[in-house]
Amino acid sequence: MDCIGHSSESGSGVYAAPSVENGVFGGDGRSCKQASPPRGGGSRNTSPMGRAGSRNTSPSRQKVVKTKPRGLDEETLATFGKAVHADVQMEDNIWAMLPEDLLHEILARVPPFLIFRLRLVCKRWNSLLQDSSFLKFHSSVPSHGPCLLTFWKNTQTPQCSVFSLPLKTWYRIPFTFLPQWAFWLVGSSGGLVCFSGHDGLTFKTLVCNPLTQTWRALPSMHYNHQRQLILVVDRVDRSFKVIATSDIYGDKSLPTEVYDSKTDGWTVHQIMPAVNLCSSKMAYCDSRLYLETLSPLGLMMYRLDTGHWEHIPAKFPRSLLDGYLVAGTQKRLFLVGRIGLYSTLQSMRIWELDHTKITWVEISRMPPKYFRALLRLSAERFECFGQDNLICFTSWNQGKGLLYDVDKKIWSWIGGCALQSYNNQVCFYEPRFDASIY
Repeated sequence: MDCIGHSSESGSGVYAAPSVENGVFGGDGRSCKQASPPRGGGSRNTSPMGRAGSRNTSPSRQKVVKTKPRGLDEETLATFGKAVHADVQMEDNIWAMLPEDLLHEILARVPPFLIFRLRLVCKRWNSLLQDSSFLKFHSSVPSHGPCLLTFWKNTQTPQCSVFSLPLKTWYRIPFTFLPQWAFWLVGSSGGLVCFSGHDGLTFKTLVCNPLTQTWRALPSMHYNHQRQLILVVDRVDRSFKVIATSDIYGDKSLPTEVYDSKTDGWTVHQIMPAVNLCSSKMAYCDSRLYLETLSPLGLMMYRLDTGHWEHIPAKFPRSLLDGYLVAGTQKRLFLVGRIGLYSTLQSMRIWELDHTKITWVEISRMPPKYFRALLRLSAERFECFGQDNLICFTSWNQGKGLLYDVDKKIWSWIGGCALQSYNNQVCFYEPRFDASIY
């Protein structure tokens, strides 16, 4: 049985997979439960509350349902976590008589993935995504909360699923709107997702908004090669930048290039000094781009405001096997990696860069029970990425996801989330309708 729901009428719908009670989601869909359509009693009712209710409104038969919080913070949970009576029906004319701006303000607070279901209520609600008033309210409300976006290709057809951490639910997003190119996931920022690849002739970079199903290819770079890329969105300025560093094969003769959506063009900046990079993983925070280097040992930092590179002599911890740079909020920069030898006991640790002393300070260690469950083999490969002081760990072989909250110092499994397989690519994602590709 397929566990995917229906899409919207316009063809740009988001499919919702029902939550799994025990926190286990089967990739083949066999562990999912088919969501039955809600039935309402009496006359036709177009309100979301009325359509989900039953005809029996007796106080002794009422069911108490807890609403889903929009985020992970305690204040939001206290506000939206109150019990409501879902089977109390409302009159049709209540929703019909609501002023347009009040209706948009209410719907702007609905989780983005559920908007597609509400669009089926009537033509008025179906045109929400093209309404500038709704997008204005949507841009002013707090974020839905962190999500994990997984991308893979099945028989050359791009597939995408999003796991909502606040709702603990999978949502399948159709990616057939993208061209049939050979591309891979670069990353996500501010509601936009960036890909790079080949169209059969040249190297291409494209950005898209998965919710609005819009995309466009960026102009070609001055030195158009496969490059290490990172996407940066400025919500205040309503613009985005793409930074292209060295060639993915290590060619350091290529200059750094930056694309600016406001000018719709690339500008050429300084060539990165001759260094030996540890990996192609980059982290961007506080208008600075960081990469790990072996020679000279430390970090290479690129300042977006000046367009220049400089070396930071921050020595790595001893016995570090593999390290990932993770950007936090404001100026916080983290280093995540395993300590030990492949043939002996290991541990996963997290350090934070002290910008004043230029040293790495250990702030946390992964508890042994989580480490053994995440990485059963000493040489097993894992991925690590972060957003807003949340750090996510995924294991290629185990298919598990582990989340660490730096501020609350809490480790937790991502329930119902089978994240990574051999050909999957994963990143944090913030769903936003108002994220523009221009």
